[in-house]
Formats: sequence, C-alpha cells, structure tokens
Amino acid sequence: MIWLSERQKFGVGFTTGGIFFFMFGIMTFFDSGFLALGNLLFIIGLILIIGPQRTIAFFTRPTKIRGTICFGLGIILILIKRSFIGFIVESFGILGLFGDFFGTIIQFLRSIPYIGDVLNNPFIAPTVDRLAGVNNTLPV
Repeated sequence: MIWLSERQKFGVGFTTGGIFFFMFGIMTFFDSGFLALGNLLFIIGLILIIGPQRTIAFFTRPTKIRGTICFGLGIILILIKRSFIGFIVESFGILGLFGDFFGTIIQFLRSIPYIGDVLNNPFIAPTVDRLAGVNNTLPV
C-alpha cells in the first residue's frame, strides 16, 4: 500500500480528472473547452503530487525541453481554438515528456485498489504491458 499525503491525494484526484476531461474532449470531437480543462487539471494535479520545484525542474530538464515546448505549444493551440492541431502537437510533447515513465506509471496504478485489479487482469495485463513497455518476464 502506498501512503500519500493529503496534498498528493488531491493531486491524484486532479490528475485523474484532467485525464478524464482530456479523454472526454477527444470523444466530443476535440472540444477545446474540455481539452483545456483537462490540461489545467492535469498540470495542477502534477504540481500537487510532486511539488512546484520538482515540477519546474522536470519540465526544464535539457533532455525534456523539446517535449516541454510541444506540450506548451499544444496547450496554447487548444486555448486559441485550434483543438485538433493542438492535440497532435501536445501528444508529441506528452510522449517526449512522459514516454520513459509509462512503465513506472503502470506499476504505480497497479498498486491502487480497483484500478490495480483491472490492470492485473490476465486478459488486459499483456496488452497494457506491451503498450507501456513493461517487461514482466523473469530472466532465465
């Protein structure tokens, strides 16, 4: 069981809400309002989970600068009502920023009740592992 502070629990809620609104924005044919709200909630949640200094340090790393630029440019494009183009640019930014964390994120989600049960389902787990780049095989 992972113990989170109250601030981090709120951060997980905001991040989850951000992902929900972002996905809902995609399902409503790239509605810029939902996409913008999803981005805002996601960023607030990230700041609450890891703290403002670590968030700034994460986004300003030299190895992450291209991802940060694409992510920021995508948010700006979404805010000026260029939703689809903004989504594409932001997706490249997300891959650049969080691509190497997908395995860690999946392992964290597996430790959360209910979500972990779904992700550990024998029918779902291999697909999720393949998409996230998680290697669960034991060395021989």
